[in-house]
Amino acid sequence: MKIALAIPFVCCLCLMSWECKPQDKERRQHRKEVNVGAAEKMQRFVIGISEYAKKANPGFIIIPQNGIELAFKKANHREGIDQKYMAAIDGLAVEELFYYETLNIDSLRLENLRKLNSKKILVSDFVTNDADVPDAKARNKKEGFIPFVRSESNYHYRRIPDRIVDGNTDDVTSIEQIKNYLYLINPESFETKAQYIEAISKTDFDLVTVDLFFDKYNPLTPEDVQKLKVKASGGKRLVICYINIGAAENWRYYWNPSWKLGTPAFLKKPYEGYEDEIYVEYWNPVWQKIIFGNDDSYMKKILNAGFDGAYLDNTEAYYELYRK
Repeated sequence: MKIALAIPFVCCLCLMSWECKPQDKERRQHRKEVNVGAAEKMQRFVIGISEYAKKANPGFIIIPQNGIELAFKKANHREGIDQKYMAAIDGLAVEELFYYETLNIDSLRLENLRKLNSKKILVSDFVTNDADVPDAKARNKKEGFIPFVRSESNYHYRRIPDRIVDGNTDDVTSIEQIKNYLYLINPESFETKAQYIEAISKTDFDLVTVDLFFDKYNPLTPEDVQKLKVKASGGKRLVICYINIGAAENWRYYWNPSWKLGTPAFLKKPYEGYEDEIYVEYWNPVWQKIIFGNDDSYMKKILNAGFDGAYLDNTEAYYELYRK
């Protein structure tokens, strides 16, 4: 982006959790110690967001990203599925399931996801060798997952792939119908919001995940969102909004310049590798008020813009807050 006003924001986009987690292999390993109380607080947080959104729009879609343990009682797959949590969500999203740079299968998450296939599962794998893209797609399709495979040049979710996996021109009005999706939450490759909207509109993806904001001061309007809901072929599609519920981002509208780690108290832990983000105590009422439940909340802005659903990132904060 070349607009001066947007430059600080763009820098954040390149570095922030919009590329999401896990960024390192350590975070992909089996989590031997999970704080059950913290996990259950995240479950209640997600359920609360869902109930709030679905009260306003019963068809609103909730897709938590990562934090797969939340789908189980006590965040433990041996305890069985948590039906209340699963009833509150409409799909599951994970990153780096089969590929993290090279083939690196996360066997525990894969095993758990196989138990949760009553929901659509969206997988974003990352490869550094483009020759691995077909294999990453094939592994996901074999499991019945919807793949979005990004190469090294698209690690930060800023490019529209040249090809669509299982592309189709059909109307898509529910998550059960999707065969592919676009993950484009970093608009830095586009000079203007109009170019950004136009580029997405020229595709036939069944579902697109974008951010509420093109830049810090330029949110997508209801008119923008409605344009995105129409495929290039004229068919309908779903438009989902990214929202970070487990970490505060210092380029967001809600950020107060006086804030820093520990002030306010819910700004709890540095986000390793991402100096412009801080993990939050997401059960804190002040943070929850920022996210949902009132007319000034982030979720209300998403609902007002006309999105079909929300993509809840950093749900695994229940683990990261206590990881040493």
